[in-house]
Amino acid sequence: MARLLILGAGIAGHTAAMHARRKLGQRHEIVVVSPNRLWNWIPSNIWVGVGFMTVEDVTFELAPVYRRLGIPFHQARAVALYPEGTPEETAPQVEIEYTDPARRGEKARLTYDYLINATGPRLNFGATPGLGPEGHSVSVCTHGHAAEAFVKLGACVERMRAGARQKILIGTGHGTCTCQGAAFEYLLNVEHYLRRQKVRDRAELVWISNEQEVGDFGVGGLHIKRGGYVTHSRIFAESLLTERDIRWITQAAVREVLPDRVLYERLDGTVHEETFDFAMLLPPFSGVGLKAVNGKGEDITGAVFAGNGFMKVDGDYKDKPYAEWTPEDWPRTYQSPLYPNIFAAGIAFAPPHAISKPMKSVNGTPIFPTPPRTGMPSGVMARQIALNIADMMSGRATEPRRTASLARMGAACIASAGAGWRDGTAVSMTMYPIIPDFKTYPQTGRCLRYTTGEIGLAGHWIKHLLHFGFIYKAKARPFWMVIPE
Repeated sequence: MARLLILGAGIAGHTAAMHARRKLGQRHEIVVVSPNRLWNWIPSNIWVGVGFMTVEDVTFELAPVYRRLGIPFHQARAVALYPEGTPEETAPQVEIEYTDPARRGEKARLTYDYLINATGPRLNFGATPGLGPEGHSVSVCTHGHAAEAFVKLGACVERMRAGARQKILIGTGHGTCTCQGAAFEYLLNVEHYLRRQKVRDRAELVWISNEQEVGDFGVGGLHIKRGGYVTHSRIFAESLLTERDIRWITQAAVREVLPDRVLYERLDGTVHEETFDFAMLLPPFSGVGLKAVNGKGEDITGAVFAGNGFMKVDGDYKDKPYAEWTPEDWPRTYQSPLYPNIFAAGIAFAPPHAISKPMKSVNGTPIFPTPPRTGMPSGVMARQIALNIADMMSGRATEPRRTASLARMGAACIASAGAGWRDGTAVSMTMYPIIPDFKTYPQTGRCLRYTTGEIGLAGHWIKHLLHFGFIYKAKARPFWMVIPE
């Protein structure tokens, strides 16, 4: 019996665990390690942040699901990777530190035959002084953060009801943030919430972002063909903001968050400030800080992981000019080039380059989005990795045969623009491929037939129904596998 060890139980790790169990049955062992006892459907955190949903609506306990699937579960965080074993134990292993209150701080080591690193990101609030719940802004990155954001948003609404004007600042809190789409969704939902609370006339809303232009979203923007016209996502996004009387600031790297204002740098090197009464600013991401050690006890973290802490896989990480990057640079199997029994899924893998053009201010400050790799792409790559490993564990293959390159993968997204069964709206979008391919599609980098966008009430209904569908799937209920990633 071989053992598959999965680090992380978010969208990628949990998806991989379920598919591996489905394919392997009880012939082999699957073990999951996660510091969190709750599974969180993160896309719905924005609704927790405006009171449309509660924490209980977007989470459930992991342990009962894994017990039902026959998967040992350790509530712990991985701290060190020993891919060659140690002088005392030659089997590859991972050192973990328990976060379970009953064993908090206790350390242990788990051996493995195959490993999936799906640890996700560390929310690097410390990269910007004053950023985050411990500082002067809020976040919707976790269910707890989102619940706290709603409390503070409610206090802001009460001040408006008392006659005060309030400035609300939403966007990115660092020059290299990702997931602009989530912040944009939250911005539009806050605007919708203020209208429902009948205080919109007392609020000034401002969008601040490290994007070169509104609608970039970390994918270099996209083009949509409708009615015979090809429209860039910048026009679409700017229209949404203009219709809602929301001012925007782009090409901005927030340098510091003070109690009532942010200081930000522009590409021209100038530093500006923007005041606020309520600020939701996303942090940059980094790896979780896993250390790697070889069989001689030597630190090999820099060989296994990129400088940002994410794991290197089968991509091309050579430093070269942006114009020379190609879709072929992107990983296909997510297998470590150093250790063939190690894979990385979801946010845990290191992207070989940005999708949006890297830019720096005249002072040398990076100001551009890093690539998003959450949601649907995370689930798809996790499934393919799990199926490849299942084939190898079962003797049906000696190397990965399935691929999930973002350069050959499409993505579908439904972005909420205001929650409500009767007055809500959402933007329904598809994109193919995720990584622009200007050799195949020289005009726009993507196929216009499969890159689409619509906004309307039906989109909200679909997003709401998908919320329940994906939670049903994540609970491994009957026929869960028919619900796509």
